[in-house]
Amino acid sequence: MSHPLNIVVIDDHPLMRKGIIQYLSVDPQFKVVGEANNGAQGLEVCSELEPDIVLLDLNMKGLSGLDTLKLLRENQITSTIIILTVSDAKQDVIRLINAGADGYLLKDMEPEQLHIQLRKAANGEQVMSESLRPFLQCLNENDEFDSKLAALTKRERQTLAEIAKGSSNREVANRLNITEGTVKVHVKSLLKKMQAKSRVELTVMYLEHSS
Repeated sequence: MSHPLNIVVIDDHPLMRKGIIQYLSVDPQFKVVGEANNGAQGLEVCSELEPDIVLLDLNMKGLSGLDTLKLLRENQITSTIIILTVSDAKQDVIRLINAGADGYLLKDMEPEQLHIQLRKAANGEQVMSESLRPFLQCLNENDEFDSKLAALTKRERQTLAEIAKGSSNREVANRLNITEGTVKVHVKSLLKKMQAKSRVELTVMYLEHSS
């Protein structure tokens, strides 16, 4: 590594933020060039400094880590963005990676592991706490589900949403102002396109991927 990696830390907990900065400063391969205590400030700092790596907390007051990440990507921030958080919730991991995060690390990791993971990230690797790696399989499943969903017509998507609420064919027909016969046609098409064997399986698929 010919020059230190420039890093910005975005975290609304002062003690945690200062601790991370202090720990990174002991290694000459890392240089913390900026910090922010909220998402809006983080966007300003990153736009100005264009760091190599951004360490971003998830649960922050005001703009959440997810909202901040989306803003950073919308504003063409190409830095490697790594989520550093206490949340090991599957849905958080999937949402953040899908929104453009390059990695997801837990704050309970051993301190020396942070240096190792940042070096990997600098080399273009996706970094992930070991306990969260099984969730990567869900990312592939989500991609497959999204492609199936994209193949549905608007009316089929509306029918699917109603089925997921537990609505009967008659209730779906009344809410969408169509005949029960048309609902049956949509359900048959949904089962085929979504590769599901029953309405129950359709509901489970829909609820799992929309949660």
